Amino acid sequence: MIIVPVDGSDRSVEVLTYAKEMAEKYKTELLLINVQPKNDGTFSIEHVDDADWIKGKEEFGMERLREAAERLTGDVPVSMKVRFGIPSIEITSEAKEQGAMCIVMGSRGNGPVVSAILGSVSYGVLHLSPCPVTIIPSKL
Repeated sequence: MIIVPVDGSDRSVEVLTYAKEMAEKYKTELLLINVQPKNDGTFSIEHVDDADWIKGKEEFGMERLREAAERLTGDVPVSMKVRFGIPSIEITSEAKEQGAMCIVMGSRGNGPVVSAILGSVSYGVLHLSPCPVTIIPSKL
């Protein structure tokens, strides 16, 4: 299994082409993963139930994954999963739980991330991963 983090940015979707070719070569499947932040109460909104918040975030994440999966062609099996927490930790935890062959991801996303921390997810994954990580550099 090859894990491909998807944040909905154009960059994360571009990485899919490389990951798909790799999956075809090694005759394995792709797991597209989207990580949503946990509701720690910091930005708590009155009258919003935690279950509703979680459901909304999960639906948002699944939509990003469906959009990415629709761009894939061919016979590579694809599954999708939304997790909650810190992206680098959740991505590497999923890799460990699944016994993943590798993780393929972009060096920087363009999702809802403050520019000062762009690239921190790939950096964290490199240091926490139980398997090889392929980083696809941003086009200059």
